[in-house]
Amino acid sequence: MEIASLVFTPKVPQVNKMRVSAPSGFYSPDAISMRVSCSSTVQGSDQLSASKSQPSRLVGKGCKLVGCGSAIPNLQVSNDDISKIVDTNDEWIAVRTGIRNRRVLTGKDRLANLSVEAAQKALEMAKVNPDDVDLVLLCTSSPDDLFGNAPQIQAALGCTKNPPAFDITAACSGFLVGLISASCYIRGGGFKNVLVIGADALTRHLDWTDRGTCILFGDGAGAVLVQACDSDEDGLFGFDLHTDGEGSRHLNISIKENETDGLFGTNGSAVEFPPKVSSYSFLQMNGREVFKFACQVVPQSIEIALENAGMTRSNVDWLVLHQANKRILDVVATRLEIPADRIISNLANYGNTSAASIPLALDEAVRSGKIKSGQTIATAGFGAGLSWGSAIIRWN
Repeated sequence: MEIASLVFTPKVPQVNKMRVSAPSGFYSPDAISMRVSCSSTVQGSDQLSASKSQPSRLVGKGCKLVGCGSAIPNLQVSNDDISKIVDTNDEWIAVRTGIRNRRVLTGKDRLANLSVEAAQKALEMAKVNPDDVDLVLLCTSSPDDLFGNAPQIQAALGCTKNPPAFDITAACSGFLVGLISASCYIRGGGFKNVLVIGADALTRHLDWTDRGTCILFGDGAGAVLVQACDSDEDGLFGFDLHTDGEGSRHLNISIKENETDGLFGTNGSAVEFPPKVSSYSFLQMNGREVFKFACQVVPQSIEIALENAGMTRSNVDWLVLHQANKRILDVVATRLEIPADRIISNLANYGNTSAASIPLALDEAVRSGKIKSGQTIATAGFGAGLSWGSAIIRWN
C-alpha cells in the first residue's frame, strides 16, 4: 500500500486523564508560590525553606498581552483573479473554504518589512520603547533569509541594546509556540518585554496551477507584546502543545532531490562536484487528511488547555483559531458548544496566512473594539509538523 493511501490518526491525549502539572502548561495564580527545580520537580511553599540550597528558580511572575499590531501586503487577489489561472470560480472557493480574497507579497516587498510594521504597531499600543524589548521571536516558515529574519527585524526596530532575536519554525502553529515560549522566558528567565511576531508568505511556495492549494493561502504579519506582570494580573492561564511527525507527509514543503547518475566515479573521485544548488518543492498538502486531523485534535486541545487553566467553556468570551478553513472553524465551535457570534474570523479577507493568522485576527478584533480588555480568549493553532496547540489567554 502506498503511503498516500494510509489513514493518519494523530496521537491525541485524552482530556479526562491526570491533571497536567504546573511545568507542563498550568499557570494559575495558585501555582505562583511553587518552586521549580532543574529536574522539573515541584515543591509546595511549605518546603521552600528546606530547599534553599538546591539549584532552583522561584516562579513568581505572571505575563500579559499588552499590545498588538498587524500588516498586510498591498496586492489583493480575489477568487475571480484565481479563476483566470485555474478551473474554479468565486462560489466554488467560498463555499468550500470561506475565502474570497487574500493578500500576496510581490515585487521587492519583504516579509521582514511587514513584520517590522506589525511589531511597531504592537509597541506603540503597549507604549513600550524598542530599547526596552528583551527578546524578539519571529514565528515564520517562509523567511526572506534562510538564516532567519528576526535579527534584521530587531535592527530595523531600533533595539540598540542588542536583545536576542531568532526565528521559530512551526508553520501554522508557530504563533502559539512563540506565545508560550515568551511566557517561559518571562516566568523562568526574568525577561520583561518579549515581542512575538507571526509572519508568513507561503504564496512564494505555491504551485499556482494546483487548485487544491493555490486558493487557500495569503500573506501577512501580526505581532503581540508579552509583558511581565504580578501574579494577580496574569493573562496566560493554561496551554497545550503537541507534535506528531508521522503526519508530516500530509503537509510539507520539502527540499528537492538533485538527480545524479552517480556521485562518485570508478576511482572514488567526485564526478558531480560541486553539487547543484538546492531548492524547495511547492507546498504539498493532503487536504482531506489535514481537515480530519484539525477537526479531531483542536477541540480536544482546547479542552485540555481549559482544564489546565481551571476553567470551563462558559469562561470563554471569544474563540480565535488559526484561520485555515471556515468548515474547520464551524466544526470546532460546534464540538465545543461555542456560539457562532463568539468566533473571531477574518478568513474571507486574507485566507490562510499561517503563523500570522491568529495575531492578525486578534489585532483586527481588538482595534475594532470587539475584543475588550479583561476578556478571555481560547486560541488554537494547527498545521504542518503535524503540530497543534492551544492557549487560554486574557487580553490586556
